[in-house]
Amino acid sequence: KYDIKPLVRDICNSSTYQLTTSRNESNRLDERHFSHGRVRRMRAEVLLDCLNQVTETTVEFRGLPAGSRAIQIADGATPNYFLSTFGRASRATACSCEVKTSPTLSQALHLLNGESTTGKIAEGGVIDRLLEQNSDPMTVVTALYERCLSRQPTAEEIAAIGERLKSSTDVKASLSDLFWALLNSNEFVFNH
Repeated sequence: KYDIKPLVRDICNSSTYQLTTSRNESNRLDERHFSHGRVRRMRAEVLLDCLNQVTETTVEFRGLPAGSRAIQIADGATPNYFLSTFGRASRATACSCEVKTSPTLSQALHLLNGESTTGKIAEGGVIDRLLEQNSDPMTVVTALYERCLSRQPTAEEIAAIGERLKSSTDVKASLSDLFWALLNSNEFVFNH
């Protein structure tokens, strides 16, 4: 039986994988020698799967069983507005050059105003469930950061969010706004 865990461990522990995207004086102009990681937007299928996972929602794809992930779609012609907007490959050739990862205005507007964020936040019920489990809104804030960004909020973020929650008359709406902001952050949308 093939075990993928050692492979993932080796990749994650490699110096290339762990490179920072921050440039320093010695590698500021380097574009060829892998001296730093590159910031890049996630592929369309990966981003949709990430949105579905953190919001606890699903998308139905024609010809695939319920609960299938976008990354499992073999047919590049399977209709999905999100995937088309975010530049999925048509899979007409085996070349990875078909994948478009450059950010566009329509992608930004779709994340900011589309159903992919606001609709999924409401549909998934994550905020309601977290509020039922934790009466302290700041515990929910930490859970949202861990869920979306795989880290805890910084002291500055905690202070700013705490002020917002103190002045809010609707804590659930404020937490939903935070969830929306995290899903639209560069830290969520880009690999770095």
